[in-house]
Amino acid sequence: MKKEKLTLIKVGGKIVEEEETLKNLLRDFSQIEGFKALVHGGGRSATKLAGQLGIESKMVNGRRVTDAETLKVVTMVYGGLVNKNIVAGLQALNVNALGLTGADMNLMRSEKRPVAEVDYGFVGDVKEVNADLLASLIHQGIVPVLAPLTHDKQGHMLNTNADTIAGEAAKALAKHFDVTLVFCFEKKGVLRDENDDESVIPELDRAAFKQLVEEGVIQGGMIPKLENSFQAIDAGVKEVIITQASEIHQGKGTKVY
Repeated sequence: MKKEKLTLIKVGGKIVEEEETLKNLLRDFSQIEGFKALVHGGGRSATKLAGQLGIESKMVNGRRVTDAETLKVVTMVYGGLVNKNIVAGLQALNVNALGLTGADMNLMRSEKRPVAEVDYGFVGDVKEVNADLLASLIHQGIVPVLAPLTHDKQGHMLNTNADTIAGEAAKALAKHFDVTLVFCFEKKGVLRDENDDESVIPELDRAAFKQLVEEGVIQGGMIPKLENSFQAIDAGVKEVIITQASEIHQGKGTKVY
């Protein structure tokens, strides 16, 4: 039986936290045909609110260290403010969106990350995704909007990286749909030259990726993003696209396969 197509878009906090870029994103997202889902970040809003509440934000390797007070803030911001703004914006465009964290309907269960060199605090590593339930919502024409929060089924929320949420959701949904996973960031794709925004590498397989990492062309935060992408392909996701938020319905960017 031929599977239906599902487009799963991951957008960073920066895009959904500013009125103008959020409006453009939601308009573009609403024009994507067929089944779709959205995963969002919200880190800058969390940092700002934490600062207003006198809570210091600590980052290690770009990841937020989440103590008990910070967990309250990210739960409010990601699961509340940012998530519901997106849902309300989509409803205005006649997209029947439903905002969800991993705790809702036991959608995504995590375990607290073990302490190694760094104690990240209340940060979750995803162990289980309820894909059947998520797929049944999508088949009803509901568009899930997933916040970067999961739970441990022991009554605790856990802060969870939005790229991870998108990757795990895409992998789990691959048995129900032909999934295209789209990671949006500020450039038009993976660049051959970071100073030239037009030097997008149109396609990447594992061998080319390895070669470009060795040559130093691909470096920094793009490496884990691409490793996530290849893991998704290995787990049955049909294609992964890395692109700019403004290009999501154009199919432009770097295709990973």
